[in-house]
Amino acid sequence: MPLKRLQEFLDNHGVKYVTIRHSPAYTAQEVAQSAHIRGQDLAKTVMVKIDGKMAMAVLPASQKVDLELLREAAGAKKVELAREAEFQERFPGCEPGAMPPFGNLYGMDVYVADALTADKQIAFNAGSHTELIKTAYEDFERLVQPKVTTLSYGG
Repeated sequence: MPLKRLQEFLDNHGVKYVTIRHSPAYTAQEVAQSAHIRGQDLAKTVMVKIDGKMAMAVLPASQKVDLELLREAAGAKKVELAREAEFQERFPGCEPGAMPPFGNLYGMDVYVADALTADKQIAFNAGSHTELIKTAYEDFERLVQPKVTTLSYGG
């Protein structure tokens, strides 16, 4: 979802947001540093397969998803990381690894780390390696309706 489409979606739902442009960065921690945001305040999207169905795990950039915790939260038999080739075509216009955490727009479940709910704001990739969106967490939650759970130990 290119930035313009994401902005239109947010605008149509009355969501206030800020667009942050930064120098090219490819890992979540690099993005946080480039955009001058703490790694724990930047949400990263990790693509997973839950019992063979594509889903998003959204957690602070400073953390790593614990697949066993996600498996338990989803009540699934098997959870594994998805390979880029398995999901890239679902995100036309997005640069690889820069998908915004709006699985609801792509027919996917979204699991959000409870650590992200503690902050009033959430920042996330907006489809490219040079742009972020920052908005109120409550607006994100209202639009996406994610399943909130523990996705990582510590971080």
